[in-house]
Formats: sequence, structure tokens, C-alpha cells
Amino acid sequence: MKAAACGLLAACLCFPALARADDETEPDAFENADRFVITGTRTEKAVDEQAGNTARLDEEEIEFTHADHPAEILNRLPGVYIHRGNGQEHLTSIRSPVLAGGAGAGSFLYLENGVPLRAAGFANVNGLFEAHTEIAGAMEVVRGPGSSLYGSNAVHGLINVVPRAGEGGAGFAELIGGSFGRYRANGWVVQETDNQSFLIGATFSHENGYRDDAGLDQQKLSARHQWDGEVWSTDTVLAYTNLNQETAGFIFGYNAYKDRDLAETNPNPDAFRDTFSFRLSSRWERDLNPGLRLSVTPYARINEMTFLMHFLPSQALEENGHRSFGVQSALTFDVNAAEIIVGLDAEQSHGFLREFQSIPTVFSYTQGLHYDYEVDATVLAGYVHSEWPINDHLRLVVGARLEHARYDYDNLTTTDTVGRFQRLADRNDEFTSLTPRLGTVVDIDEAWSAYVNYARGARAPQTTDMYRLQKNQVAGEIEEEELDSIEVGVRREAGSSYFEVAAFWMEKENFFFRDADGFNVSDGRTRHMGIEAEIFVSVTEWMDFTASGTYAEHTYQFTNAVNANSTESILSGNDVDTAPRTLANARLILYPVDNVKVEVQVVHVGEYYTDASNGHEYDGHNLLNLRGSWQPQEDWEIFVALRNVTDETYANRADYSFGSDRYFPGEPRAIEIGISRRF
Repeated sequence: MKAAACGLLAACLCFPALARADDETEPDAFENADRFVITGTRTEKAVDEQAGNTARLDEEEIEFTHADHPAEILNRLPGVYIHRGNGQEHLTSIRSPVLAGGAGAGSFLYLENGVPLRAAGFANVNGLFEAHTEIAGAMEVVRGPGSSLYGSNAVHGLINVVPRAGEGGAGFAELIGGSFGRYRANGWVVQETDNQSFLIGATFSHENGYRDDAGLDQQKLSARHQWDGEVWSTDTVLAYTNLNQETAGFIFGYNAYKDRDLAETNPNPDAFRDTFSFRLSSRWERDLNPGLRLSVTPYARINEMTFLMHFLPSQALEENGHRSFGVQSALTFDVNAAEIIVGLDAEQSHGFLREFQSIPTVFSYTQGLHYDYEVDATVLAGYVHSEWPINDHLRLVVGARLEHARYDYDNLTTTDTVGRFQRLADRNDEFTSLTPRLGTVVDIDEAWSAYVNYARGARAPQTTDMYRLQKNQVAGEIEEEELDSIEVGVRREAGSSYFEVAAFWMEKENFFFRDADGFNVSDGRTRHMGIEAEIFVSVTEWMDFTASGTYAEHTYQFTNAVNANSTESILSGNDVDTAPRTLANARLILYPVDNVKVEVQVVHVGEYYTDASNGHEYDGHNLLNLRGSWQPQEDWEIFVALRNVTDETYANRADYSFGSDRYFPGEPRAIEIGISRRF
């Protein structure tokens, strides 16, 4: 398995040499295919101008993949591993281990059209199921700390879901059905005039689930209005999502996922997750003077969720939510050939959390009320981002962000410790972070460019980290998490090929996480280093090859010996648990006849340790997937996806916790068939 991954990564690094010899004289296929990204500065820029990485999944690839979970499409990118749980649940890895709890919620920033899906301090570890990815116009991923325009949570990376624009046809409808009672309907309609466009789209999903008592229903609605006036231009996005999910929990026992009968069972038949979200944002832009542009984006959100914490012995019921509003602002100056962006962002949020355990006391998980509190959060930030051409071949990028967060906590129950649960008295906490960035881009020639980038990512603790304390913690001891990153990359874009390789080194302080016994650790240190590559080559007129590969080491840089509260020993130099060293995703795309497209995909996940002591591990897996589409008429398409063709037994998630191996088993061979029409 290791040899296969290393071979695939080597192919990513060496394949440019196999591109057709006449590439240099062909039209620049990637430039013509919009090799542009918007996330770095919230305006469209060519990829080769970025002092750092930004990977993009475009509308065509999103439509062709017909992903039934965000992991299926996002895991095509280098350095990204979305760890699928049950139903729409997931955990994220971007240049990181797969992170859970507050670390998983707070280390990644999920955006919609450049606006965070959730308020700072109230992130959701399953945040992607609130985005309308099924009909997105694009998805962009920045690996490592985000630019100065983005604040808390853009530590290990960010994902920006760009809504579909209201152009290019009057409408679209799609129906999909497949294994495990999985059905989905997608559609949108468009109205265009000379200076404005309006799109409204919807997705309705249902599945019975591969496992017992694991069905779901989900509805997503989004609308986008774009208008170009004589003075102002606007871009308004409204989104609503609702999820009602029955949840299958972990199965237990060494290699339990290999037992197909056991894999179909659900040890937690009462587990569920009900959640809804509403968001509204509107970007207003105008030119004040030649070379001076103003952008103001007010926004508002509502989120609520109720779920059974099936992954803990308490099986407690958690109810949480928040309401927030804010504004992003930016002034963009064009000074000669330089660009300077300065801005102020502000956000106000009110959130709540209640946790109650119905079952009898288990260990120190005490029956009854664990927590009941509210938090008011205020976040203010100022930033500057600038790009300076030094000469015709060299550009310098300099930026910094200063962010201040204040939490006002109100305890609605008694102030005491019950079992492992510590309930604090009312208090307020403040955090201030400065995150600088310095990078440079070198245009080596018309095809090659290189970049070097230093950036710091930081985040204030999540409110759950701060106020859902345990008996072994001291109030106020949690500090801002900080990560320093150095990245070096090389790109080649010429003819019908594109290639990029990047190496990174990152150090993180004040890492807050939950250990294998369910206790919080607030002062961890970790190191992350690796190499990533992605490639696209049009081999012939009827065959393309594209792949991504990652080799990375994620290690603890502190020692935490076994003590009275823990059975897990962490030694400096140990691999962080759930951190595969190798990831790879390769696709061969074939066009055998007119109007037919076939994709053969190989997915590799390397072995990884499932506990911080490095005493238990998962062997990893390799999967083969097939997809195909046929257009019998110009406006009609029939498509099919066959996942896990070889019917491998594997684990979507492997973990060791509370003294036992536990798994979310992966699905066996599955098929989906669909039909769509454009109007």
C-alpha cells in the first residue's frame, strides 16, 4: 500500500515530462478554462499570481462528480482529507491530522462567497453540511493559514463555496437514485436582464442508509442576485439548510469493519442530529475614484442544532445555536502597479448550549444536567493586504491582521463540579491576535513560476473550549492557538498541462484537543511538514490524466505522561493520531466517442495511528470508482457512478478511545444513476 502511494505521488511529480511534445505551441488550455481564483483577495486573480496555494474545483467537475457527500469531491485536492462519518457527519483535515471536537471545529474556516458559514467561536465540526455544495459554481481551498482578509479559524486552511452565478441558461433539473435508498433532486432557475441576474436553486436528499437506523432527509435552498448599477454593484446570497438525520455510531472491536454483518449494525439506534441554518449576505461595491474601490458586505446568520452525543459514553443530548450579524469592509487602492487592500470587520453573536445526560452515570459521566449557558461574543478586526511588483518577474506580498475577541459568559445553572463536568461562574474573556504574512512570487518564464510564503494562523478558543470545562482544567488557562507556516511552491502552466508542487513546514502552539479518555488537553504543541503535488495533462484528444498526492508527517512536540485522569501517554515525536502520511487521488478521464465521458478514479488513504500513544493503527485502504455520462441530446444527460468497484472492506473513520478500537465502516459497492436536463 505504501509503495502504491509513493508511486502515485512520484507520478504526480514526474508526469509533466510525459505531456505531448507540441504543448508549448498549443493554446493555453488552462488560461482559456478560467484558471482563476477569488478567495485570496475576494477578487478574481490568476492562479500563478498567488503567493501561496489555492486549489479550485470548477462547476463542470462538481456537476460531473454528483457527490452525495462533500468528502467525495473535496478529497480530489492535494493536502485535503475529509473524514466521512455517518450520514452527513464529517471531520476535516487540511495540512493537518483529522481533527475532532473544538480543534476540528475551530481550525478550519468554511466560507460561502467569502463570508464564514458560522460565527467565530461557534464553529461546527460538521460545518460543510450547511453549504450548498451540490449546485455550487466552484469550491476553492487554501491549505495552511488564510490571507490577512480572513480571521479566526483559518489556521490549517479554509474552504470557500462559491454559489452558482445566475447566467448561462434558464434552468436545470436533475434526479438521482441509487443504493441504500439514496435519492436526490437538484434544480435551479435563472432570470437575466441587461444589468442583473437572479438564480434560485434547491436540493432535496433522502437516504435509508447502509447501516441500521441511519436514514436522513436534507433540504437546501439558495438564491443569488447580482446587479450592476451606474454607481453600485451588488452580490446578494441567501441560503437555508435543514437536516434530519438518524445516526449510526461506532462499531467496536479490533478490525470490526471487516465483518460485513457487524458493519451494518448500529449500536446507537436512538442517535440523531437535527439542524437548520439560515444566512443572508450582500456585497456592495463601487469605485470612489480611479484606482480606489470600496466594498461593504453586511451579513446575518441563524443556526440551531440538537443531537445525541453517540460518540461519548454519556450519550448526552446537546442543544446549541447562535444568532449573529456582522460586516466586512475593504478599500482597495491601485498605486501605480501595486495593490493595497485595507479593511475593518466586525461581528456580534449570541449563542447558547445545553447538555443533558438521560442514561445512568457511566464512569465520571454523571446523569443529569451537565451544562446550560449563554455567550455573547464580539469580534473586531483590522487588516492590510498589499502586493508590490519589484520588477517584471518578481512580486512581493505583505499583509497583517489584528483581531480582538471578547466573550461574555452567563451560566444558567449552578456553579459547581458534577462528575467530570465543571460549571463556571459568570465571567468574560478577551483574546487578541496578530497574524502577519510575507510572500513572494517569481515568474521564471512564460510557463514556470515559484513562490515562497510565510504566514501565521491564529484563533481564539471556541466557546465550547472555554466554558464546557472538565474537572482537571483551570478557568482562563486556555490561550489562543497559533500556527506558523512556511511554504515553498513551483507551478508550471503551459499548453494542455498544469503542474504544481508545494512543500510546507508548520509549528502549532496551544493546541487544544480531547485525549483518548475524553479529557481536554489545552497546551499541546505539534509539528506538520510535507509535500503536495497536483497535475493535469491532456494526453490525447480523447484522454486526460489528473492526480493529486500528499506525503506529510504530523507529530506531537510535547510529552504528556499517564496520570490519574488519563490512560494515554503522549511522547514528543509521536505521530498525531488519525494522520495518514500518504494520500492520493488519481483520475483517468476518457472521451471514447462524442458526448460520452468516462472517469476511472483510484483513491488512496495510507495507514495511520488511531491513538496518540501510537499503540493502535488502521492499515489504510485503496478504492476504485467509475463514473460516466452520456448526452443523447444537447440538453439531456444520463450519468452513472459505481463506487468501491472491487467491494473493499474499509473504514471511513478508525479511532481508539475509552480503551477500545472503534470504526465508522465504509460503504460496500454502490451504484447511482441519474438524468438531467437544461432548459
